[in-house]
Amino acid sequence: MTEQQEASEDAVMTRIGQAVILLHAGDREEARNRLGEIWQEIGEEGDSLHRCTLAHYMADAQDDPADELAWDLRALTAADALRDGPGTGDDGPANGRPPLREPRPAMRVFYPSLHLSLATDYLKLQRPEAARVHLARARAASGALADDGYGNGVRAAIARLERRLAAEPGARPRPFPEQS
Repeated sequence: MTEQQEASEDAVMTRIGQAVILLHAGDREEARNRLGEIWQEIGEEGDSLHRCTLAHYMADAQDDPADELAWDLRALTAADALRDGPGTGDDGPANGRPPLREPRPAMRVFYPSLHLSLATDYLKLQRPEAARVHLARARAASGALADDGYGNGVRAAIARLERRLAAEPGARPRPFPEQS
């Protein structure tokens, strides 16, 4: 990769970061507009890390929970595009899907947050079973998190959502899918 390409890629992440600052400052509409402009530039086939990062934050800028879910699903799809190497699992030629691959080590820390966001989205859309599936995936992926502010914050958010799901009206306590 040339220095010019690296500088260009850094510029995209810088612009995403600037939009995220607006989002965190409460200017959701302007953040959404800027992220939308960047998305138009990089497109569906752009750099997977850029798409993952942008879609993850674009989800947070949405007012409609269904739109938030759509962007979080785009973020997960982009993260999955960053997997390397052959893997194992129930995917494979027998069912017409490519085999699962392991996430790159640097990407593993994104999965707990990505799945937590999806669990939250599904809960907002009153789909607690789908929320439970992604919450279980967030918990399973949380081993990749460091024992730092970010990691502890994500783990705490997972625990809060677990308690919230357990307290859902009409829902009886039950194990999460990986605990069955």
